[in-house]
Amino acid sequence: MAENLTRQDSGIAGHLPDIEQLAVELARLAGAEIVNALGSLLAIRYKTAATADDELWRDPVSEVDNNVEKLIRARLAEEFPDHDVIGEEMTDRPGRDHEIVWAVDPIDGTANFINGFPMFAASIGVLDRSVPVAGALWCSTSHALRSGVYHARRGGRLRFEGEDVTPRSNPAVRTGLAGLPEVQPADGHWDSRKTGSAAIECALTAAGILRVARFDAPNIWDVAGGLALVQAAGGAVRQHGENGWRPFERFVPEPTAAGTADLRFWRHPLVIGRPEAVARMCGRLDEGAATSRETAAAPGR
Repeated sequence: MAENLTRQDSGIAGHLPDIEQLAVELARLAGAEIVNALGSLLAIRYKTAATADDELWRDPVSEVDNNVEKLIRARLAEEFPDHDVIGEEMTDRPGRDHEIVWAVDPIDGTANFINGFPMFAASIGVLDRSVPVAGALWCSTSHALRSGVYHARRGGRLRFEGEDVTPRSNPAVRTGLAGLPEVQPADGHWDSRKTGSAAIECALTAAGILRVARFDAPNIWDVAGGLALVQAAGGAVRQHGENGWRPFERFVPEPTAAGTADLRFWRHPLVIGRPEAVARMCGRLDEGAATSRETAAAPGR
């Protein structure tokens, strides 16, 4: 498989089933490492440590995060040494500027993981020219009440451990669930939930458990795999930009201080879910933003 995908202009459309299966393998590898580490005393550091002026400790990283990413990168190097890899914990880019990019989050929801709260995931996303084309998410819980891998590829179906997962809705349930950055009062359309893991929320949205989810400023590795799942399940994805909420098409590299552009620094608000729920939430967000602007521009402000 590797020799057919090392040329930058080859594309991967004809190889997506194999790419999806490798993503599943990597997600399962991550899941096994995570499960083996549960209950042990872990070495932990914080990307933003407490100081005399700031007593908050932010962005924990466990030794498992690093170990899992090392294992994934090593396996990818065996199959596709030319492909690019964007990982949360390591900045090495073996195939910078390659058309095919693997976006890896070894543990999404690390704060949950290190505290024993069972809501976390490992996310593998595959991009072809910045477009999500395959994803595999090992999740600590699922619609089946067990851990396992949700996976999909462009043109395929959403699956959980190889079994078709077709989102179904119960018409008797009038108020669904929404994954939000902050829990909010029920509004008659949905009750809000905050899981602490963007990848988990992507998987649960794809599976139809959450009707909609919103992310304020996700990293590319948080959502690359999940967006492929949502789209395969028939869901909608919208991104916020200068022109408001628009359908998501691809990740666009962000400018860096060096004057270049890099996918690693992509961070934009997203809304994902059932098309009608996404449209409703984006409409409300636009209305709220317009009201805020009008209030700020009112005389005496």
